[in-house]
Amino acid sequence: MPLMLTVVSVQAQNQKEMKGSNIKAQELVLTQEWDKTFPQSNKVNHRKVTFVNRYGITLAADLYEPKDDAKGTLAAIAVSGPFGAVKEQSSGLYAQTMAEQGFLTIAFDPSFTGESGGEPRRVASPDINTEDFQAAVDFLSTQPNVDPERIGIIGICGWGGLALNAAAIDTRIKATVASTMYNMNRVNANGYFDADNNENARYEKRKQLNAQRTKEYAQGYYEQGGGVVDPLPADAPQFVKDYYDYYKTQRGYHKRSGNSNDGWTVTGPMSFLNQPILAYSKEIRSAVLIMHGEKAHSRYFSEDAYRDMTSYTNYRDNKELLIIPGASHTDLYDGGGKNAIPFDKLAAFFNENLK
Repeated sequence: MPLMLTVVSVQAQNQKEMKGSNIKAQELVLTQEWDKTFPQSNKVNHRKVTFVNRYGITLAADLYEPKDDAKGTLAAIAVSGPFGAVKEQSSGLYAQTMAEQGFLTIAFDPSFTGESGGEPRRVASPDINTEDFQAAVDFLSTQPNVDPERIGIIGICGWGGLALNAAAIDTRIKATVASTMYNMNRVNANGYFDADNNENARYEKRKQLNAQRTKEYAQGYYEQGGGVVDPLPADAPQFVKDYYDYYKTQRGYHKRSGNSNDGWTVTGPMSFLNQPILAYSKEIRSAVLIMHGEKAHSRYFSEDAYRDMTSYTNYRDNKELLIIPGASHTDLYDGGGKNAIPFDKLAAFFNENLK
């Protein structure tokens, strides 16, 4: 008899474990005031929302929906980026503008940043940050006014590469835009313009980062690597001047933005060094639009990603590379004062591919 009780008890425990872990949101304190770097539109409704990713991190997002209630369910778009920014900056502008075009949208803070959860603050992970996009799709797929078969994503700057990585793994994503894209794996492993693309340079970088890890563990806290350089050196490269003009001035400064303030932790993006994020980009079957400024220092990331995505594959016909004349990297953050972001093109792309 005791043996039978033991067996029953074990079976009950196994059944309990088979139910899995609960998906439980952390309670976040979210700013309710309009604190964006762009004016609020009177054409859309806005509210704060939260959702949980597969690692149990609760993400904060701004949800935008058209005021003119459409009949039936809406196509939806999740937006994030740039790398080191927050949803009150560029991604929020994209999301609000696309909502004006008739889509339900969210702009979210990635894990460990902005108003989202996760400790320590301002670290990055190719896996977790790709999952952030997938968690956004989870959230959108379960909204009563969203058609789960009509969901797209937009990734800006470093989140452009992560958006492509998400599109390669998540078949629910039917259309992807990568805007002014950085390949964070490539820039961390090879340096800008691939200037450090050799074993010795990577070895030295690994040595420095691992020495930093030892130092930080011993002292009990993580050090910040610094945001955009301030004050700006007179001989700074033009793209650094462009970053300063966006992140450090009234144009784009935000108090929660890492790039506007003290940046990522020193070892924050370390795992990008040896975890390629675009390994399966040529297997993306859904539609992709990659857009970049003609004068952007980072243009090579998009051109090479497009080439790799469309070479030796059966899925090239719904892929497009758009080079925007005269635009710099940061012009595609907020238009750069010259309406550089082709929102009509984005609306047409999503309307066509989220039918």
